[in-house]
Amino acid sequence: MLTNSFRAGHLANLGMMSTAKISPNTAPTPSTSGMVRVRGAQENNLRNVDVDIPRDAIVAFTGVSGSGKSSLAFGTIYAEAQRRYFESVAPYARRLLSQGHNPKVEEITGLPPAVALQQRRGAPSSRSTVGTLTTLSNSMRMLFSRGGTYPENAEPGSLDSDAFSPNTAAGACRECSGLGIAHTVTEDSLVPDPSLSIRDGAIAAWPGAWQGKNLRDILIQLGYDVDVPWKKLPKKDRDWILFTEEQPVVMITPQRDRVAKPYKGRFWSAKSYVMHTLADSGSAQMRERVLAYMVSGPCPVCGGAGLRPEALAVTFAGRNIAELNGATLAELAGIIRPTAELKSAGTASRAAASNEDTEVAVTITRDLLGRLEVLIGLGLGYLSLSRATPTLSPGEMQRLRIATQLRSGLFGVIYVLDEPSAGLHPADAEPLLTVLQELKDAGNSVFVVEHNMDVVRSAEWIVDVGPQAGDGGGTVLYSGPVDGLAEVEESATRPFLFGEAETARPPRRTPDRWLRLKGITRHNLSGLDADIPLGVLTAVTGVSGSGKSTLVSQVLAETVGHQVNGTAPEPDGTEEQAEDNDPAAQVRSIAGLEHLDRLVRVDQRPIGRTPRSNLATYTGLFDAVRKLYASTDEARARGYTAGRFSFNVAGGRCETCQGEGFLAVELLFLPGTYGPCPVCQGARYNEETLQVTYRGKSIADVLDMRVETAAEFLADVPAAARSLQTLLDVGLGYLRLGQPATELSGGEAQRIKLATELQRARRGHTLYLLDEPTTGLHPQDVQLLLGQLNRLVDSGNTVVVVEHSMNVVASADWVIDMGPSGGEDGGKIICAGTADEVAGCAASRTAPYLSAALKLLR
Repeated sequence: MLTNSFRAGHLANLGMMSTAKISPNTAPTPSTSGMVRVRGAQENNLRNVDVDIPRDAIVAFTGVSGSGKSSLAFGTIYAEAQRRYFESVAPYARRLLSQGHNPKVEEITGLPPAVALQQRRGAPSSRSTVGTLTTLSNSMRMLFSRGGTYPENAEPGSLDSDAFSPNTAAGACRECSGLGIAHTVTEDSLVPDPSLSIRDGAIAAWPGAWQGKNLRDILIQLGYDVDVPWKKLPKKDRDWILFTEEQPVVMITPQRDRVAKPYKGRFWSAKSYVMHTLADSGSAQMRERVLAYMVSGPCPVCGGAGLRPEALAVTFAGRNIAELNGATLAELAGIIRPTAELKSAGTASRAAASNEDTEVAVTITRDLLGRLEVLIGLGLGYLSLSRATPTLSPGEMQRLRIATQLRSGLFGVIYVLDEPSAGLHPADAEPLLTVLQELKDAGNSVFVVEHNMDVVRSAEWIVDVGPQAGDGGGTVLYSGPVDGLAEVEESATRPFLFGEAETARPPRRTPDRWLRLKGITRHNLSGLDADIPLGVLTAVTGVSGSGKSTLVSQVLAETVGHQVNGTAPEPDGTEEQAEDNDPAAQVRSIAGLEHLDRLVRVDQRPIGRTPRSNLATYTGLFDAVRKLYASTDEARARGYTAGRFSFNVAGGRCETCQGEGFLAVELLFLPGTYGPCPVCQGARYNEETLQVTYRGKSIADVLDMRVETAAEFLADVPAAARSLQTLLDVGLGYLRLGQPATELSGGEAQRIKLATELQRARRGHTLYLLDEPTTGLHPQDVQLLLGQLNRLVDSGNTVVVVEHSMNVVASADWVIDMGPSGGEDGGKIICAGTADEVAGCAASRTAPYLSAALKLLR
């Protein structure tokens, strides 16, 4: 439903009313002749929403987390545009496409094709690079295949573009399978103590007991001296014993048995034994043992390029493709610019040894240069095409995706962007506004779901959804020019958008204990010294790519975690981790570990990968609920235990849907859909289990309750009440207890993890690491989050956050600002101190934004 505020503003825009509630300095109103008109939207918590949104404009969708803004922008508008596109595709081809759901909406008119740019929280592969993500690597491969210079002894133009990719069978190095990293053994790893003889166990990688003695006896029979110290053996003998592929068979007469019965023994080199055990052994313990003798390093065949020698022999501008991929984007642009700007070019020929000055090379380099300039304009000129995506910061990933769309050349489409400013420092967000404007100027509409008030202020139209989250939201409070929101009192966005929200200046805690790390080396950190105060809230700031996440989420998590926890903490959630071939962090020394008992990393990874994982099971409160139902008189009379009330095991669950509550319906030529289980009607349990009730509610009814409702219902169950209260404290009262993990945003997942940590017994002396915890949070939710982080600190713990939100940074006790720029130009601590001290640092790019945020503290 539309509010009166919106109706007044909208009719005034159409020239039908003269009393619109819009301030006099309203920005120019987008043309209302072209509107996307949504009628009867009921996706998720949307309450039969009717709203008109202009095309050819930058439109911001705002509201607190869980208010329904994403359900409107993505779940309704984008989903309907996608559905209509699929209807135009041939039915057979439709089966090959991943089709979305049909949105719950009565009608949408004036809807052009749409492109979505959503947050991706998957774990990328180490084979994924800046080049593959932006598709620039495709152009680079074609440039070398058709425009490169081949060596004299090679057949000109003989290599297809696939031969220049380490991810294809035609191009991948045979030794390292295209990874550029070789996992192998060395003499040092196989023989850690060369002063020992073979008889005394010099070859540590060999098996123990009878197998090791057997290999020793074979060497004796082959004429090798097993009693001389290993280091005194000739190198030729050492290499054969460790690395030979030969497997000679000799007759052995045991020297140790009472009955010397000869047998035929087969020799295995130490390398062959290790590799065979890793590949074929069924014993995890044996594989773990030999893994200790493996070392990783650049592939000796391809030098780390991942390509075959014939591909590396082809050059362009005097460099092979690995060298150009390793250059920064700014350097690469300079290298190809002379070719791109050629005024006259010859005709390409596959018979020519070089095609660098032909129209093919000019065409490819012009396209490459144009796309590189977009990336450089977004401040990413320090990256290289070979940079692996697992090593990129969220802000870098976000800008790469946006730049890819900017060069697509589409016209007349709606771009639906999910928090394009997420992960961006305020200095990096400014070029983003230019990019959004360019997308609009190219003849497109730009719809952004956004919490960054600077981005919202730059929009021409705002759709504010609320007023609160979950059942308290789902209503469009206002749709119109940005300034008009000032008249909507019930909007949670209004006070933050117009600078009316003031935050109390927190009392500053003064650190008296420190964690001091010396000589940190990883990624762009080189010999860095960092002092982390303990017992306070510390914010680590800096532009995207400056090394913040490397310092906190990698160096601190791995090195300190290993010392304190005994092992580096696994990332939260069950999501598979990307293969990361980066070397581990090197730290010369760490002091202050005696003040810590535990390290916890709280990130935005999902709390589970399947619908069976949900809020109730992750926090542990469902255990208390199952025990509660098992203790009822009816359950005891039937002999039901707590296991009966689990939807994951046979007994109490509905066997038709296996406890999932729904069944997948596969349609050949239409999008597949999910429907409630026809037996349990979505309850997950069988009829007998549902007959057991507590205060008139079955266990399925409890799973369907929102946190705020369940907190009242289970108030007299201490274990459940404690968990529910912490969920309320972090602003998650709108979530259902049984809400699947797959439906939760990254921000919601992180706050669930934080709530789970808050409900633990207060123990103190714990170091909490959070990487951009405000991503996906409305400013109102950020204030709730800050309150809970301060609770952790007040309990004697230390909290370190990587953060771009200046509101959080201004409220921190200590600030570490990194920079001055990203990549190789970063990795340094520019200044450290209180927020007021950093705000006055002339060399800091954070300082002016932090200074402005401090002025809002009262």
